[in-house]
Amino acid sequence: MFTLGLIINPFAGIGGKVGLKGSDGADIRQQAFERGAIAQSANRARMALQILKPYKEQLLFFTAANDMGQNLLEEQGFKYQVVHHYQAQSSAQDTIDAAQAMADHNINVLLFAGGDGTARDIYQAIGDTVPVLGIPAGVKIHSGVYAVTPRAAGLVIEQMIKGELVSLLETSVMDIDEEAFRQGKVRAKQYGEMQVPAEHRYVQATKSGGKEVEAMVLQDIAEYIVEQMDDDIYYLVGSGTTCAAVMDALDLPNTLLGIDIVHQEQLIQADVYEKHILQLLEQHPKKVKAIITIIGGQGHIIGRGNQQLSATALQQLGKDNLIVIATKTKLNQLAGKPLIIDSDDSNINLSLAGPIKVITGYEDFVLYPVATFE
Repeated sequence: MFTLGLIINPFAGIGGKVGLKGSDGADIRQQAFERGAIAQSANRARMALQILKPYKEQLLFFTAANDMGQNLLEEQGFKYQVVHHYQAQSSAQDTIDAAQAMADHNINVLLFAGGDGTARDIYQAIGDTVPVLGIPAGVKIHSGVYAVTPRAAGLVIEQMIKGELVSLLETSVMDIDEEAFRQGKVRAKQYGEMQVPAEHRYVQATKSGGKEVEAMVLQDIAEYIVEQMDDDIYYLVGSGTTCAAVMDALDLPNTLLGIDIVHQEQLIQADVYEKHILQLLEQHPKKVKAIITIIGGQGHIIGRGNQQLSATALQQLGKDNLIVIATKTKLNQLAGKPLIIDSDDSNINLSLAGPIKVITGYEDFVLYPVATFE
């Protein structure tokens, strides 16, 4: 039998679509639910497990009770043993206790759905003693222990089950200060390294940080975008320093780590979340575009720090209304790896795959592939 641990953080990512930029702490979770947040981590774990269904007879999972893994494995018909129980809502301590219990069963790999906070908890529990692989489900995913999409996580495990050659790498566990993050400041810290079964296409790099050294290129990109803006169009200006250059060119305040609405070169609404975006799309059909950029070193254009652009919103926007901007340095950092769309809907991911135009300077473009792992 191939033995797997499975831990799902039921609250991972609930702050993303509602603009809270994290889900750590009971107060933030309460705010998220008050804004209409819906838990998505089990759904993202389900996407990974779909790949493993043909191998059910070869697999045995060790998991935690209820929403931390048991319910999903029961639903999907996998064989499992519950090695950790908890009362009421789960906590970070439950993740730690569950990981330690699973490590005691000599599992081949610990599969977990969460964000950087979950990775930290698992590192605290088991260090680098057991190979781990993260199913990306959080708002903050700077760590290198995650697959690029949920289905990619399933594909890595499938390779291991089939006995194919899979590298085992030491990759960084990163996390940031959420409170500072909500104020537009990124304070990332490395907490250690864990062993990750890695296949070049499927496991993400640690996020590249730091300031752009190509200030003039950013300025050129921003000036070109501003010149092309149509007074009839509402623009969703995404997160990150590259998109911030567009707001600087417009001389508008910017939510560095959020999404702002701009119309006729004026800020209409700052730091919006999914509900606001869907309202805008309903009020102004076919008159909304999104300006987004690439996560340095990872290649994601959807699903990392901009979950407010949900699958529902992307379906209404369509690929033609995604304006991707990035310097050629950022593209070169990908070393030939494709761009990635990681929404919660496989059909949407498929519809957005294929070549996409990336604006890399003033009247300077490249066609770059968007991959699908569906």
